[in-house]
Amino acid sequence: MEYRSQKIAYWYFVAALPLFVLQVVVGLWLAANYTFTIPQGIVDVFPFSTARAFHTNLLVLWMLLGFMGGTYYIIPEETKSEIYSTGLAYFQLIALLVTGVTALVGFLFGWTQGRPLLEIPMALDLVVVVGALVFLFNVGMTMLKARNWTAIQGTLLGGLVFLALLYLFGIPFYRNLVIDWYYWWWVIHLWVEGAWELVTAAIFAFILMKITGVEREVVEKWLYVEIGLFLFTGIAGTGHHYYWIGAPRYWLWIGGIFSALEPLPIVLMVFDTMHHVKKREAKIINPLTWTYAIGCAVLHFIGAGVWGFLHTLPQINYYTHGSQVTVSHGHLAFFGAYALLNLTVFYFAMPRLKGIAVYDDSRGKIGFWTMCIAMMIMGLTFGVAGVLQSYIERVLGMGYMTAQSHMRLWMGVTMGAGVFFLAGLLTTVTDLLTIRPAKAKA
Repeated sequence: MEYRSQKIAYWYFVAALPLFVLQVVVGLWLAANYTFTIPQGIVDVFPFSTARAFHTNLLVLWMLLGFMGGTYYIIPEETKSEIYSTGLAYFQLIALLVTGVTALVGFLFGWTQGRPLLEIPMALDLVVVVGALVFLFNVGMTMLKARNWTAIQGTLLGGLVFLALLYLFGIPFYRNLVIDWYYWWWVIHLWVEGAWELVTAAIFAFILMKITGVEREVVEKWLYVEIGLFLFTGIAGTGHHYYWIGAPRYWLWIGGIFSALEPLPIVLMVFDTMHHVKKREAKIINPLTWTYAIGCAVLHFIGAGVWGFLHTLPQINYYTHGSQVTVSHGHLAFFGAYALLNLTVFYFAMPRLKGIAVYDDSRGKIGFWTMCIAMMIMGLTFGVAGVLQSYIERVLGMGYMTAQSHMRLWMGVTMGAGVFFLAGLLTTVTDLLTIRPAKAKA
C-alpha cells in the first residue's frame, strides 16, 4: 500500500461483503417460495414482493459500495496523490449504509415506490443523491489537484458521473405509466449496460495492469473501444426493453443486436493481456486474482453477451419477456460482470491493505469454483424453468399456476444450487476477512 488514504477502501469492502451474503440468503428464500408452499401466516408478514425488493436492492447497494471502495483504492495510485478528503469518504459510507438499512426496514412496512430496483422512497433517494455528489466531489477534487491524468481515470470518472446523472431520471414518478417505465429503463439499462460497463472497464484495466505487468497502452486501447461501444451500442441497446411500451418496431432490432456487443472489449482486453503475459513469460504473483479476472471476463461474455443476445432477439423476447429466462440472464450477467469484478478487486486490494504481498489462496480457490459452478447450474435451471413457463403460459395459453407446477422441480434444483453458492460465498468472505500470507516453500 503506497498511500494512507487507500485504507478507506477496506471499510467499503467490509461493508459490502455481509450485504452480498444477505442478498444470497434472501434469494434462497425466494427460491423456496417457488419450491414449497409457504404458510400464509409467514407470507402475510414477509410477502414475496418484499423479499424480492430486499434481494434486488441489496444487490445494488453492495455492488455500488464495492465500486466506490475500488475507486478509492485505485485513484491514489493513478493520480499519485492521497484522496482529497478521507472524512467525506467515511461520511458517504455511513450515509449510504444508514439509507440502505432504513430502506429495507421501510419495505417491511410498505414504504416503497414499487418500481423494481428503484423501490426506495423519494426522501431516501435524496440522501443517495447527496452521497453520490459527495463521492464525485471527492474523486473529482483528488484528480484535479493531482493533475496527473490517465485514460483509466477519465473512463472511471466518466462512468461514475453518468451513473449519478442517470439516477436522477428514476426519482420522479410519472403519472403516465408508459413514460414512467420508459425512464425506468433508462436508469436500469443504462446503469447496467452503460455507466457500470465504463466503471468495470476502468477497474478491470487497472487490475490487469497491476497483476500482470502488461503495458498501460495494451489495456488503454481497449478502454477507448469500450467508450465507443458504450456510445454506439449501450445507448441504442436500451431499445430491446421497449417491446412492451409501444415504441417503434425498429428499436427491437437495434436494441436486441447492439446491446450484446458491450462485453467484447473486456473479453478482448483479457485475451490480449494473456497473450502479452505468455509472450513475456511473466509470472503472476497471486494467481487466484488472475483467475477471478478471467472468470469475470468469461462469465460477463456468457451472461451479458451470449445469454443477453439470445434472450433479447424480438422473436424470442416476445415469449420470454419477464419469465424465468429473464432471471437466468440477469443472474449470469450480474454475477459475471459485476459480482466477480468486485471480488477480483477485493482479492487484489485487501491483502495489500493488510501488508500481505503473496496470500494463501487455498480457501479462495474452493470458494471461487463453488460459486462459479453453482451459478452456471442456476443459470441453466432458471433457463429451463423459463422455457417451460413461456411455452405453457404464452404458447399453450394455460394458467399461471399450471406453469408454476411444472416449474417446481427446476426451481427446487435451482434452490439446491443456491445452497452450494452460499457455501462458496461464505468460504470466500471468510477467506477475505481473515486472509493469510502464503507459506514459504521449502
